[in-house]
Amino acid sequence: MTERYDAVVVGLGALGSAAAWQLARRGLSVLGLEQFELGHSRGASHDTSRILRHSYHTPEYVRLTQDAYDDWADLSAEAGRELVTVVGGLDLFPTDPAIPMIDYTDALTEVGVPFELLDVAEIEARWPQFTLPEGTVGLYQERGAIVPAGPGTAAMQELARGQGAALRGNAAVAAVTGTSVTLADGTTYECGAVVLCADAWTNRLLAPLGHELPLTVTLEQATYFRPERPEEFAPDRMPLWIWMDEPSFYGFPCYGEATIKAAQDCGGPAVDPDARGTDPDEAMLDLLAGHVARTLPGAGRPVRSLRCQYTLTPDRDFVIDRVPGHPSLVVGLGAGHGFKFAPTFGRLLAELVVDPGAAASPTFALDRPALTDPSFAAHWLV
Repeated sequence: MTERYDAVVVGLGALGSAAAWQLARRGLSVLGLEQFELGHSRGASHDTSRILRHSYHTPEYVRLTQDAYDDWADLSAEAGRELVTVVGGLDLFPTDPAIPMIDYTDALTEVGVPFELLDVAEIEARWPQFTLPEGTVGLYQERGAIVPAGPGTAAMQELARGQGAALRGNAAVAAVTGTSVTLADGTTYECGAVVLCADAWTNRLLAPLGHELPLTVTLEQATYFRPERPEEFAPDRMPLWIWMDEPSFYGFPCYGEATIKAAQDCGGPAVDPDARGTDPDEAMLDLLAGHVARTLPGAGRPVRSLRCQYTLTPDRDFVIDRVPGHPSLVVGLGAGHGFKFAPTFGRLLAELVVDPGAAASPTFALDRPALTDPSFAAHWLV
């Protein structure tokens, strides 16, 4: 007999795992399906750390970060351990930055989130690890934090199972509708709703339904540096940081080991997710290492690099919406900056499933111009 569930979640990275947990805790029977093994490194939810922050470029995102902090606290309470490490966040704007600082200050001010603006002397006096170009302005927000990537995803999977969800790895999905999911081996599951969190593989399942999205998959790279004096880069002595220019870089204090992690945002090549490699890119490493050497001269030498994927919408906004013509099929897509919102994604996706009156934000809708207008010019710096 065909198995039936209230909801089937396709893709068990951070967003899908969060959706499975949130649906199961609402009393639904849930099946979660992942094409690779659970906890794999082929997508965007592995490795050690991600940034959680209030500083964003629009009031809507800043308000969503307030939800994210609440939802991470909820997740921590359910998991029985603190998953958020507050270190403070420092956005660094050089002279004439490619990312306008006023977007951030205006958005934070409108929502009422406090912040400080610091000049180079003030930054270097507070955090002598930095050596910055004259004219740089730092936007400091005290709640900037680190959340665990792979372990955070695993925690949501554990909670989903604890609420009765069945999670299956190595279960590639070949086709979906709003009321069924068919695996590559021909197995079909019937359901009341489908939540699609397939990231780089989203179009493979949406296109047969007439809803192919203009997505770009890039292969990014993070690198770990080993400072000679790691105590100077401890979480209580150094904030996380983002260089708000083109190219844009970001980094962390030491977190769980005596290394600091740094990466370029949206610096990798476009790739086919089924044919991309995993070897480090030396040119990307040289570009990042040069920036780190100039701005954090005590960071030390790079000791390892790893690859991950971004699946980018043209406007870099999320997708959290029902599929037009398929009201019981819901899509979640993080656009390369969604992990910090993962528990919130799960809650919002679950609400779209269980509440027919729940409306998607127009910013994250599938019918917005960035996803429907072929002439829309892609821009990814946020």
